[in-house]
Amino acid sequence: MPNPEKYTYDKIGIWSEIKLEIIRKYAQAYSKIMAGKGFKYIYIDAFSGGGRHKSKKDGRLIDGSPVNALAVEPPFFEYHFIDIDRKKINALSKAVEGKDNVHLYNEDCNTVLLEKVFPRARWTDYRRALCILDPYGLHLDWEVIRTAGELKTIDIFLNFPIMDINMNVLRHDTGKVEKDQAARFTRFWGDESWREISYKSSPQLPLWGDCDTIKQGNDIVAEAFRQRLISVAGFTNVPRPIPMKNQKKATVYYLYFASQKPVAMHIVKDIFKRYT
Repeated sequence: MPNPEKYTYDKIGIWSEIKLEIIRKYAQAYSKIMAGKGFKYIYIDAFSGGGRHKSKKDGRLIDGSPVNALAVEPPFFEYHFIDIDRKKINALSKAVEGKDNVHLYNEDCNTVLLEKVFPRARWTDYRRALCILDPYGLHLDWEVIRTAGELKTIDIFLNFPIMDINMNVLRHDTGKVEKDQAARFTRFWGDESWREISYKSSPQLPLWGDCDTIKQGNDIVAEAFRQRLISVAGFTNVPRPIPMKNQKKATVYYLYFASQKPVAMHIVKDIFKRYT
């Protein structure tokens, strides 16, 4: 009988390998800057996984975001790794064993970030944070993103899962979209303005629920979300996201970065250029 607790490594494509490289490079630059300024700075991964992945291309093991972060020098003051999947947290616990500044949470990140983790990155406590929001799909609430922006102390990398969105919400025939799927996107986006942004219609047609409405392209939706990060969440420096594409050249997700600091945006734009 198979062991129900046995952990199987997630298989990832080249686009995810690139994402991990981008985050690793920025985390290294970020750590040097924060240490030089005397901040106590923390690393947060809201969908941490089990610590390692397996390459779809050749089967080799690849260090995930938590393991990469623990290798950064100078080290972060604290590490907070969250995953709702208990087997992933159990696997990660073995990779971080013996490190007393690592905190693991087998909980829903939408709750634990707001209640337990973000309060540890307050401006008045001279703390800062780098937060990785890399959901497996539409599993993130806008309130988390907005709070990170309002705190003014947190830089974020954010996975905008456009393939999941297109498959389940932004259908060409809007009448076929299930209500619970639309509600998932509303929670991620923050309100229902995505409906007007994602579709065009003639004056004679209703905007939603008519198969003759015209679906907008991914780039229009992605730019609208970038503007929300600035105007609604309150991040002041948000470069254009990098589209992460699979082997068929289809965009799987957009990788966003958002910060309050111009220097942070310049660093990320330089890193993004290497992979565009």
